[in-house]
Amino acid sequence: MSFRSPYHETPSEGSFNREFSDAEKGQHDTSRVALAPMSKVYASDKVNGHLTAFPPAHDGNMSSATQSTSSFHNYSKSDSSLPILPKKKIPPPPPPKKQEPRKSTLFVLWFNTYKRLFVFVVTLNLVGIVLTSVGQFQYAQDNLGSMVLGNLLFAILMRNELFFRILYMAFIYGLRSWASLRMKLMAASFLQHVGGVHSGCALSGTAWLVYYIVQILSHRSIREPAVLISGIVTVVFIITSVVSALPWVRNNHHNIFERYHRFAGWLGLAATWSFVVLISDNHRKHLVYHLHDHLVRLPILTTIWKRLASDIAFFRIALPWVTIRQVPVEVEIPSSKVAVLRFNRGMQQGLLGRIGRSALMEYHAFGIISEGRHSPYHYMVCGVQGDFTKSLVANPPTKIWTRELKFAGIGHASAMFKRGIRVCTGTGIGAALSTCIQSKNWFLIWIGSDQYNTFGSTISRLIHDNIEPDRMILWDTKERGGRPDTMQLLRDTWNNFGAEVIFITSNMKGNDEMMQGCREEGMHAFGTLWDF
Repeated sequence: MSFRSPYHETPSEGSFNREFSDAEKGQHDTSRVALAPMSKVYASDKVNGHLTAFPPAHDGNMSSATQSTSSFHNYSKSDSSLPILPKKKIPPPPPPKKQEPRKSTLFVLWFNTYKRLFVFVVTLNLVGIVLTSVGQFQYAQDNLGSMVLGNLLFAILMRNELFFRILYMAFIYGLRSWASLRMKLMAASFLQHVGGVHSGCALSGTAWLVYYIVQILSHRSIREPAVLISGIVTVVFIITSVVSALPWVRNNHHNIFERYHRFAGWLGLAATWSFVVLISDNHRKHLVYHLHDHLVRLPILTTIWKRLASDIAFFRIALPWVTIRQVPVEVEIPSSKVAVLRFNRGMQQGLLGRIGRSALMEYHAFGIISEGRHSPYHYMVCGVQGDFTKSLVANPPTKIWTRELKFAGIGHASAMFKRGIRVCTGTGIGAALSTCIQSKNWFLIWIGSDQYNTFGSTISRLIHDNIEPDRMILWDTKERGGRPDTMQLLRDTWNNFGAEVIFITSNMKGNDEMMQGCREEGMHAFGTLWDF
């Protein structure tokens, strides 16, 4: 199906509204500049490619800049004969219609799949703890260590990159050819919000651990001091890891979250392993063998399984870290608000990568742009907001640490659906673009301000070389005089393109507006998550 958008003739680029970050606003005084600003490129000698100029692939959709400068690509065409044309005045769009969403819509979006999974897991475990405490759950009472380890192991599993890739692969290839749209939507929702299982199991494992320590303290006369000490140390580390992951800490003190959640979590798991070994050895001194229906129950087997489970946990934690490498990187700085990073090797669509200045400390997740697995490069768009991204502009690296094993984002699930819309604002293009590049069945909507001057010719080339004009809408809020009526734009594209689903990457305000509008209109949508 070919769809000619009524919007695609308009100029493009940029951000969503005034409340966006500086990276998305692209603040430039174009009244004094006729050409695009010079993009600075910083690179390691080991990165393939030549750093020469490249012309923007203009076809009427990009901003008014008439010429790109330095980027990652070759350029042999002279710009000396290009005239500087006066800007064409475009009337601002009418203000979007404001409609208050229903309370039921707000509740469904607030109590999303993440919270439902979290509540289910925590409630199930709390019921188990209560039943155990009143003597109605004897299995748990006899295997408290297993209850602790089982929850913590599952929490770790839900954050393992390799497990995630396998899970996505199973859902995509297992469902896309025969499953109903409803089933695919449920699967995609689970994949996006599976972090609720991680949080629920981590909190539940902590609760079981506290209950276990209380039980040990109540029978401390038969316990060795080492067991008591290791149990208390384990609780302190695990609780520190859990508290550092609370939303308020994550959002307001991200560096604290990165350090304490990771290192306290590692120490907590090491302490848990020591605690399990010590408590199991202590139990062996009080073994009682039972014969029931010709089955001999040997507590030593439970000890072996607990130790094996602990070893598996350490393997799961270590696996992604084994793939850490310091790799060469080129950094293009088209503006003071954005850094575009280029790495060797092509990637599948819908993946995210973690990068950091050091091997063990802070890692930051960014969407990956690539033209395919056989492409020589992949890219990350980093909007300048925090200390890490500011350092990419102020002190561009030529090498950077990354995990070679990338993890899947919700965009990776796009392969399950027949046709869809990928809408993004500002730097959200980094997470959205690959899906539309690698699949002809996805429509790109990019809303933002002064996009070409802010993001440079590399992103322009990737868009115009790979996406047909009738499969994208690029809206420049600076040239258009304001943001579009986003819901009308989505509604028209949904109907004309025949989409099944919408994936949204925006800031919190823009995400909420679009998610509420899509819910009211009956359009299936998946929004942005801030839980990585």
